[in-house]
Amino acid sequence: MTAVQILILLTIGYIAMTIDKKQKNFPLPVFLVAIGFGLSFIPYFDSINISKEVIYNIFLPGLLFASAYHYSASSLRKHVKVIGTLSTAGLLVTAILLGLATYWMGASIEMTWVGALLVASILTPTDPVSVVSILEKSLDDPSVADILDGESMINDGTSVVLFTVLLTMFTKQQSFEFWPFLGDFLSVSIGGIATGVVAGWIVSKAVHLSTQRESQVLLSIIIAYGAFHLAEAFGFSGVLATVAAGIMLSAELERASEEEMHRESLNGFWEVAEPGLLAILFLAIGIVAADYLLAFDYWLLAIAIFFVSIGTRFIVIAGTMQLFSGYRELVDVKKASLLSWAGIRGTMSIFLLLSLADAADSSADVLVSLGFAVVFLSLVVQSIGIYPLSKALDK
Repeated sequence: MTAVQILILLTIGYIAMTIDKKQKNFPLPVFLVAIGFGLSFIPYFDSINISKEVIYNIFLPGLLFASAYHYSASSLRKHVKVIGTLSTAGLLVTAILLGLATYWMGASIEMTWVGALLVASILTPTDPVSVVSILEKSLDDPSVADILDGESMINDGTSVVLFTVLLTMFTKQQSFEFWPFLGDFLSVSIGGIATGVVAGWIVSKAVHLSTQRESQVLLSIIIAYGAFHLAEAFGFSGVLATVAAGIMLSAELERASEEEMHRESLNGFWEVAEPGLLAILFLAIGIVAADYLLAFDYWLLAIAIFFVSIGTRFIVIAGTMQLFSGYRELVDVKKASLLSWAGIRGTMSIFLLLSLADAADSSADVLVSLGFAVVFLSLVVQSIGIYPLSKALDK
C-alpha cells in the first residue's frame, strides 16, 4: 500500500463520513466495506493488500485503546459481572454451540470438529463501531449500549486466545483437550490484563506530571502500543493489555481534579486518529475480501451459519442475564434480541481469518472463504438492520 493510495483511502473515508453524518440507515463500516469491494475491480487498487501483521500491530492497538479510553470506568464497574461473564464463559459457550452447529452443517465440505471450532472462534468477537451510538439514541436506557461496548472490547482479547489455542490444534492435527486449553486461556488472559493495568496506572501518573498537551498525547500513544507489545513479549494477550491500559487511564483521569484539561488534550488526537484508522481499515477489508468472496461456492452454508451465530448469541445473552439480579428486568427478550443483532463481526474476525490463511495449508482455504462470507454478511445485513430493528423493538 503506497502513500498515495493511503491518501486516496483517507479522502474516500472523509467523503463517506460527510455523506451520512448521522450514520443511521447505512452505518459507516458497511458503507466503507461496500466502497472497498467496488474499488477491487479498479486495476489501480489491485496492489492494496493488508496483512495480519499490519492489522494486529498497527490498527488494533490504536482502535482498541481509543475505545477503551473513551469507555466509562464507572460503567465497567457497574456492569463488570455481566461484561466479564459474556466475554469469557459466554464466549466459550458461544464458540462451542456455534462450533457444534457448524460441524453438523459443514458435513458437505468434510469439516473437522477442530475446524468447526476454529471457524466459530473467528465469529465470536464483536465489533460494534457505530452501532453503540445508534443504540444510545434509540434506547431509553444507556446501560444496554454500555454492556455491548464493554463486552466487545474484552471479547476481542479473549477470542484471540481461544483462536490461538485452536489454531495450534488445527495445524498440528491435535485432538481437543479441555483442561490444557482452559489453563492456557486463563494464563494468557489474566497476564494480559495485569500487564495493561500496571502500565496504564504508571502512564496515568506521568500524564498528571506533564504540562504540555503534546507530551500527554505522546504518552497515550506509548501506552496504547507499548502495553500491547510488552504483553506480547511476555506471551500474554496484547489485545487485553491495551484494553486494560485504556480503561485504567480513563479511570485514573476520572479521579483527577484536572480531568477536563487532560481529556481535552487526548480527545483532540484520538477523535481524529480513530476515524482515520477505521476508514483505511474497512476500505482495505472490502478490497481484500473481494478475492475470497467472488470465488466462493457455499453461500447457502454461509447464510445458515450467519443466522445460527445470531441465534447462539441470543441464547448466551438471554441466559447470562438470568444469572444476575437486576438484569432480568433491564434486558428483556426485546433488548436481548437487539444485543444479539448488534454483535457485528468486523476487524478482529478479519485479522483471525488472515492469520488462519497464513498459518494453515490449502486445506483451510474453504474455511477462510467461509469465514469471510459470514463476516461480510454480518457487516452488511446487521449494520443496515440495526437502526430499523431498534426502532421496531422500541415500540
